[in-house]
Amino acid sequence: MPGNLRRFLAVSAAGWCPAGGRSFVTSCRAVVLERFGGPEVLELRPAVGVPDLKPGEVLVRTRAVSVNPLDLRMRAGYGRSIFEPLLPLILGRDISGEVAAVGSSVTSLTAGQEVFGALHPTAIRGTYTDYAILAEEELTLKPPSLTHEEASAIPFAALTAWRALGTARINEGQRLLVLGGGGAVGLSAIQISVAMGCNVVAACGSRSFERVLSAGAEKVIDYTAEDIESAIKGNFDAVLDTIGRPETERIGVNLLKRGEAASLADRYGLGVGLPTATAILLKKQLRYRFSHGIGYWWTYMRADPEGLQEICRLAEARKLKVPVDRTFPITHTREAHEAKEKRLVPGKVVLTVD
Repeated sequence: MPGNLRRFLAVSAAGWCPAGGRSFVTSCRAVVLERFGGPEVLELRPAVGVPDLKPGEVLVRTRAVSVNPLDLRMRAGYGRSIFEPLLPLILGRDISGEVAAVGSSVTSLTAGQEVFGALHPTAIRGTYTDYAILAEEELTLKPPSLTHEEASAIPFAALTAWRALGTARINEGQRLLVLGGGGAVGLSAIQISVAMGCNVVAACGSRSFERVLSAGAEKVIDYTAEDIESAIKGNFDAVLDTIGRPETERIGVNLLKRGEAASLADRYGLGVGLPTATAILLKKQLRYRFSHGIGYWWTYMRADPEGLQEICRLAEARKLKVPVDRTFPITHTREAHEAKEKRLVPGKVVLTVD
């Protein structure tokens, strides 16, 4: 038995085999993606191997995972040039559950603790599984006041928002515009910014109005019925565009105070696509800096222990919440994806794992 797992004993594909309250797991259920396509390509397998833990890794007994837009896009083929050679994949980024085992160098977590966190966007063994593996810095203790379902909806979206706000160097008293404020990233950005003492204006669809106002936005614009630029007075210190269309980019640039990579790789291949994406970003950065005197960035979620701790603190204080609209058992992952894809559920969908 590997040294970094020497405290854990027996195996069971179905779950726990108690031995002094501890277990060692070699296989478990997982939702596997063998090929790209619609929800029908997702397959729940009863016995998928669980790799040995590396020194800095944590084995988490999954209780709930949220369904992110990235999961749907990856299932349909986004990032194909990166992920196709690595098939089969396990989707899923967010997780809430209990620590089942820790690697030899893990110091902040111990078996039995309730945790939540999120994997990096490029991870190939995700969280749609009974037992997930995450790095120590990708996890923190779950606030006791949150259910596993509530906790699983937060980290990936909130860390994406946290990094974007950090990149923009948002400070107390500044003014922020969030385009797409009704989504999980937008709602997270609003709540984090308000907690920092910022004034936030958001644009979203009409059915998200109540949530966006409850999150702390001082003004909400229905982008399906109003002209955003006409409806807003004044300019902003930062604009967070969670929609990413040419029109929202134009609006964001025009409303700032003066003074996409995987898709291109899929289209042109890694050798051409990634340099092309870098060139496009640099071109936009130079153009907007000289024409408008503003900075322009693309941002992505990444592990950030400091950010995760702050997100945990805000969630515990009920200053950060991503509403869960519907839950599905992990045995109904196809139905969960279909519900999100057809927009039958406006907010977060969570998979529960028994």
